[in-house]
Amino acid sequence: MSIGCLAPAPPAASTLQLSTHDTAGRIGSVVLTCDPAGGTHPKRDKACEVLAGAGGDFSRINARHQACTLIYAPVEATAIGTWHGKPVSYRTTYANRCEADRDSDGVFAF
Repeated sequence: MSIGCLAPAPPAASTLQLSTHDTAGRIGSVVLTCDPAGGTHPKRDKACEVLAGAGGDFSRINARHQACTLIYAPVEATAIGTWHGKPVSYRTTYANRCEADRDSDGVFAF
């Protein structure tokens, strides 16, 4: 009888429903799947890379260096789903779409 080595289990899937809603009534919604990257997010590879760097914690995403206008047009952003099998429920409000894109390093750019 031989004893083989067991390979570590692959990380649990990460699937998130990302949504944005602004004061003009525009609503955006995409699905982001990571490990491997997939879904309907237009920049899914980059978004998965950003979230991996933050350990799936949206509050730990490092904002990209980019100037935005000072026009106040709030955008509410939400993320619901799982990151490596752990539940995710995140909601925040950005001052405008540019800030949503910049401060999420593109995760909420859709």
